[in-house]
Amino acid sequence: MAKSCLLISSAAPYGSSAARDLLDIALTASVFELPVALLLIGDGVLQLKSQQQPQTIAQKNLNAIQASLPLYDLERIYVEAEAMSFYDLQLEDLCLTAQPLQSEEIQALIAEFESVITL
Repeated sequence: MAKSCLLISSAAPYGSSAARDLLDIALTASVFELPVALLLIGDGVLQLKSQQQPQTIAQKNLNAIQASLPLYDLERIYVEAEAMSFYDLQLEDLCLTAQPLQSEEIQALIAEFESVITL
């Protein structure tokens, strides 16, 4: 039986490879039918912001890769509600459907998974 895995990222979408690495891990895990969920906290919530224009800093747009996540049955995506508020983001501002979680809900989510990877 495959172990469940929660991938947590607090990395901004650009400036390092962490956000891209998270997506690579998620897609690879899904190929092996490992149950995976994504939790974006802190600056990580910016990874899902729609209409990014990273070409101005010579980067590839993460939204294109993120759009494929549902095709790989990666539909459990969570965002930290406090970070969403900090960045004045609404769920409609995101490129994927995500469920906002409060701190205590995040703790409960982490407890659900057998493996947790933080980037």
